[in-house]
Amino acid sequence: MKKLITLILCTVSIMTNQLASAEKIPANAKKLIKHYKERISGFEDNHIVFTDGTRMKWDDGIKNKSYQQLLDEPDLEDMFHDTYRKRTAKIPLPVNYDPGRIRVEPFFMKLYGESPDKVRENLREIVWCPKLVGQKIKVSTLFGADKQFEKISKELDEYPEFAPYVAKIAGTFNWRKIAGTDRLSMHSFGMTMDINTKFTHYWQWDCKCKNEDAVLGYNNNIPLKLVKIFEKHGFVWGGKWYHYDTMHFEYRPELM
Repeated sequence: MKKLITLILCTVSIMTNQLASAEKIPANAKKLIKHYKERISGFEDNHIVFTDGTRMKWDDGIKNKSYQQLLDEPDLEDMFHDTYRKRTAKIPLPVNYDPGRIRVEPFFMKLYGESPDKVRENLREIVWCPKLVGQKIKVSTLFGADKQFEKISKELDEYPEFAPYVAKIAGTFNWRKIAGTDRLSMHSFGMTMDINTKFTHYWQWDCKCKNEDAVLGYNNNIPLKLVKIFEKHGFVWGGKWYHYDTMHFEYRPELM
């Protein structure tokens, strides 16, 4: 009986320790683990742990970063600095409110590939909106991104009024830097789409500058019903950023 009691107490102790350990994992870190489990194995000692055994710091301890610091020197925690909201964004947007625009470049390189060739290994060609468009595009197969693109494509095909917006896709995979910066574009990873630029607005085009501190207005012609279809399948929309980019849809299920 004593052995049984001892065994039960040990089991309870182990389970309690496991629960206590799990509780120490930040809620947003859990989102990364959930949505990118093929590459992330867990969280330990303020670090995301990847399946290859490497680690990346969650919180660098630097508080009250300027907006430019958040863009140029973010930690993983900073990627959740602004909450992405599915409901219609209030116009005008709060200054520098850019949910999803703060990104840790090495993190996405760990997920999707650290070079163009590595990313290409996981690209797949799909036919975008076969009924309305029929354009061939290449997107990543990692984390189900290609499946989500296909679901969006199938749904958009049922709305002929969206044809002008989703025709002439401006870009999916394209390893490059963001214009006017040294930051790698998320197009580099094959999980991002720019729709027809004829109907879109971009803050740099409208203010005719590349100054992140510029005082911006807001312009958008994209139907919110179209936006909601993308959002339903895990994509954030650049039209909900102060630094608006209404052509831009980016697969970020952890933010949704």
